Amino acid sequence: MGSRVESHQHHPDYVSLAALMSRELKSEKMKNPSVRFGCAAQSRKGEDYFMMKTDCQGLDENPSSTFSVFGIFDGHNGDAAAIYSKDHLFSHVLDAIPRGLGRHEWLQALPRALVAGFVKTDKQFQSKGLTSGTTATFVIIDEWTVTVASVGDSRCILDTPDGAVSVLTVDHRLEENTEERERVTASGGEVGRLNVIGGPEIGPLRCWPGGLCLSRSIGDMDVGEFIVPIPHVKQVKLSNRGGRLIIASDGIWDALSSEAAAGSCRRLPSELAARQVVKEALRTRGLKDDTTCIVVDIIPPDNSLPPPSPPRKPQSKLRSMLLRTKFRGSVTKLSKKLSAVGIVEELFEEGSAMLAERSTIFYMFYMNI
Repeated sequence: MGSRVESHQHHPDYVSLAALMSRELKSEKMKNPSVRFGCAAQSRKGEDYFMMKTDCQGLDENPSSTFSVFGIFDGHNGDAAAIYSKDHLFSHVLDAIPRGLGRHEWLQALPRALVAGFVKTDKQFQSKGLTSGTTATFVIIDEWTVTVASVGDSRCILDTPDGAVSVLTVDHRLEENTEERERVTASGGEVGRLNVIGGPEIGPLRCWPGGLCLSRSIGDMDVGEFIVPIPHVKQVKLSNRGGRLIIASDGIWDALSSEAAAGSCRRLPSELAARQVVKEALRTRGLKDDTTCIVVDIIPPDNSLPPPSPPRKPQSKLRSMLLRTKFRGSVTKLSKKLSAVGIVEELFEEGSAMLAERSTIFYMFYMNI
């Protein structure tokens, strides 16, 4: 009996369990994509902030499991909310994820954890008594899965190798978002333009009291309960061909459509791509606002970056303005494009913040904060 076991241990056709596991881990690692990124910014008011973290620790039971995090925070009425969100939102999201989950369960828990993290960040910042507010677009990349949570109008788009562009966020501007206007008025708020006594109404649609143009943000304690921190959350799984994310503040999107931003930097490596998007936005509109752009490439294994693209023929200002107008109002159509062509698999999307549903979410999360 003992000699039979001994012969198995030395037989050339047998491999130890440890060796098999090692091979499996190496094989799995080779199949995972790599992440490369770049950032560029031009400041006018000094209220844009961003974060970029790679090799973040993932699952408790698998130290080799890592993920990447990127965020843009566009402050208003001061920079306090943007700075606080940059420094604390990530840890609040992680605190909301139960320990000991497997990878599949961890990914499933992310969307709700992002909602909890946004709510906690808002609550704790408002407790400071500061009136600043901020947009937040927060992106977590775990292998081929991309999860995006956002409030405000700092957008995240996905550009695929086939050239299809999809918007992974929803712009929470009252001027352009009918559903958010309906939500605010149904909750008892008022939506209207600035009314100068004795003159016409001017400017974009705003929520009153407070006069904020956005319907969702972190902070803004002085504008009432109608401006909420509940993010729109979308989770997608890319094909093994990868893709490019462009995450940017509204200084980019007020100047460029999603299609124009993606097209301006195709075939450029991520660092140069981020600079090119900012350069194109400034060329089109000038430095009217803080302008920040992060470009993240999710690259398949053994796939090198493509060579730089040839020089592009500059667009006229009139053409750029027409394209910007056309695509600013086509976010919903763009967001459906990828699913139609089978480039990505949509795993999760939730954006509701109606008052009745919101009260349940707030109760659940505030009781645990």
